[in-house]
Amino acid sequence: MRFARTPRHAKTWSRRTLIAGMAMLLALEGSAASLFPANFIGSYVWRSDDPKHGGFSALELSSDGAQFTAISDRAGWTTGQITRDAAGHITAITAAPVASLQDTGGQPLRTLRADAEGLAIATNGQIFISFEGKGAARVMRYDSLSKPGHDLRIPPEFATFRKNAALEALAIDAAGALYTLAESPRGSGPHRVFRYANGTWTQTLTPPRTKSFDPVGADFGPDGRFYLLERGFHGLRGFSSRVRSFAVTPSAFTDARTELETTPGTHDNLEGIAVWRDGAGDIRLTMIADDNFLWLQRTEVVDYRTLQPGQR
Repeated sequence: MRFARTPRHAKTWSRRTLIAGMAMLLALEGSAASLFPANFIGSYVWRSDDPKHGGFSALELSSDGAQFTAISDRAGWTTGQITRDAAGHITAITAAPVASLQDTGGQPLRTLRADAEGLAIATNGQIFISFEGKGAARVMRYDSLSKPGHDLRIPPEFATFRKNAALEALAIDAAGALYTLAESPRGSGPHRVFRYANGTWTQTLTPPRTKSFDPVGADFGPDGRFYLLERGFHGLRGFSSRVRSFAVTPSAFTDARTELETTPGTHDNLEGIAVWRDGAGDIRLTMIADDNFLWLQRTEVVDYRTLQPGQR
């Protein structure tokens, strides 16, 4: 998501406020250790000389957490390797140069159609990406990210989304069904989840919403649960993040669990999430921050474990 908002939200999301908030966030870095929840593993700032590096809004990992695919909200994509030490902390990230996603005609995606936000990879290797943009909210299918993409059928409801608050989160379940939801206005009732299976979109699932957070990323974990990454913005205090997980039935999200909730300023603008199981059998939540291509922000990759029953 880019922080250019509609007039209704201009004061809340102004560039001046964002920059001031990031300055405060950087000032907190020296004392932020006390802010980390108990299930925090580590944080790594990913830097690169690639001029297209940044704006990463979604992340997918291999089952062992070592290989990754990331996309940016300027229609960029890259793949690479994450190296961790014996304690599971990230020590290095290496990646291919950021390349451009292509439209159906094989040309780089441009302007309003280029705001890629969500990423899901099926077991057969097909790749799905959700997009924001005025009149451009949609999901595209790619057989390979180096080849042209194809739009899935677009339901009429997608046209009602605001320019900068459309399809932020995308996930795929074990059966190959896609789940996406918009970063819609806060406090307006349950989230609307759109499910795509067998060529048809349905809208029957509505996980609960709270006023403090908006959805920005999603993934299905190896335990079959749906993990929803949500973000709060707090002006001078920076960003907060929350991850909730749910069991999913054909008609409802049930057994809601809060796996993670950070205080403002703990991390940067976490937007993408990948859920996997490490060698110790723990379920990991790996998240990536969108730096909005601003020097005051950073591409931060963070690792958490899911909470144990006694920690909830």
